[in-house]
Amino acid sequence: MRTFSRQLASLIRLFHWVMWSRVVRWGAFTFGLASLALVFGVASRTMYGIDHGINLIAYWHIPLAFLTAFALSTTFIGSLLYLRYEGRFWNRLAHSGGEIGFLFATLTLATGSMWGRVVWNSWWEWSDIRLVTFLIVWLIYAGYLAVYASTERGSDERFAAVYGVVAFVTVPITYTAGRLWSPTFHEPTIANSSVSANIDPLILGVSFLALALLYIYVMAIRIRLHEIEDKIILQKEEVR
Repeated sequence: MRTFSRQLASLIRLFHWVMWSRVVRWGAFTFGLASLALVFGVASRTMYGIDHGINLIAYWHIPLAFLTAFALSTTFIGSLLYLRYEGRFWNRLAHSGGEIGFLFATLTLATGSMWGRVVWNSWWEWSDIRLVTFLIVWLIYAGYLAVYASTERGSDERFAAVYGVVAFVTVPITYTAGRLWSPTFHEPTIANSSVSANIDPLILGVSFLALALLYIYVMAIRIRLHEIEDKIILQKEEVR
């Protein structure tokens, strides 16, 4: 048990080292600039047979959608580890992932709606299974943040952790919806040679890496804010 505890402590130190690494900060900045340059300077404006500048938003919409799943997976893993070991770090990790995942999900819905208005002549389509299931994920994790905000530091936070574990079942459903059911608009873009969107994989990869590094950096900042909040709460308790 002590060996495993030491391994968890080492894992936490590794997380901190990665999140605060200069490689992450400068990588997010460098790849972010590269993404902007490639998207606006090289990428084709034509997708689905339509020539329009809004098509360029796809190079951020798609990475945001996949990173939403990654962030919410962080909430799931952090919640599980918190329920098992009750370490404050895992609670901070879970909540930070939930906040950023919710933000990314919001941006995914917003950019998708703008893109869809031009490409599919519709801001929203209730018949599209991917859109509907993604909205359900957005609503469920809005609930997670509300539950977390309503709990006090200590044992009550286990309710939010349980919510974070159970809520995750909706995430794989929405990301496989395009294959499990016939999509109205959203074609599966991964391992689908017949997809009609003209998306440059190199530019998409650069944009994905830029947003992934940004996610890690923002995660580090949010966890640090959690640590400061905990110190303030402890100081107030000591004064009492």
